[in-house]
Amino acid sequence: MAGHKLDEIDRKILAELQADGRMTNVELAGRVGISAPPSLRRVRTLEESDYIRGYHADVNPRLLGFEVHVFAMVGLSSQAETDLGAFEARCKDWPLVRECHMLNGEIDFILKCVAPDLSTFQSFLTGELTSAPNVASVKTSLVIRCAKDEPGVPFDVLEARISRLG
Repeated sequence: MAGHKLDEIDRKILAELQADGRMTNVELAGRVGISAPPSLRRVRTLEESDYIRGYHADVNPRLLGFEVHVFAMVGLSSQAETDLGAFEARCKDWPLVRECHMLNGEIDFILKCVAPDLSTFQSFLTGELTSAPNVASVKTSLVIRCAKDEPGVPFDVLEARISRLG
């Protein structure tokens, strides 16, 4: 399916699984209007083509004791590709960093971090992040509350765009 344009059934499968990745194949097939065997074949093809990258539980970090959520804006001394790659690799090794995005503009990276308490985050910030090679600046913003946290993509927008472009 790589390089192949997704059809309406594929997009419906993706939308349904994004909303509920635990449904059975029979239920999925019914929701998208096909029988179970072709539904399973399509899901496997979508998985193999990396349209579906995995399945996971959406756990509540606060109920698990991760009370502190912080966005860290990181500026690097060098933006050479090897230095960018080295920073990204380091981020993958830091458990408190849950997301790492390279940006265009004044900030090189934004990191989404979680910690059980401010002290743990402070130790990470001063002991690891600000002292990491090539890190020139770090600005942090503590999350007060989250008004929206919706993973995935808005399939209704995709479908409207496809309809409009015909």
